[in-house]
Amino acid sequence: MSFVTRGSVRRKVIKGLLRPTTTTELAKMIGVDRAAVSRTIHAMEKVGLVECLTPDENRDRYYRITETGKKVVAIIEDMEK
Repeated sequence: MSFVTRGSVRRKVIKGLLRPTTTTELAKMIGVDRAAVSRTIHAMEKVGLVECLTPDENRDRYYRITETGKKVVAIIEDMEK
């Protein structure tokens, strides 16, 4: 939980992945550099918050949050109220 809440980019990325998207699309949507989004996604993937839907693609891979990631988003949204 604190892994996500400690960084504003992490919060934006995890919320942006509620629907499957690519790193490029997500970067444009949340206004963050694509490289930063990519690093954040890979870090979240390592801890089980994000999964790649198209791992065999070399470009334009689609990512989404896992069930655990959805629980984290719900907690974050409750904290922001």
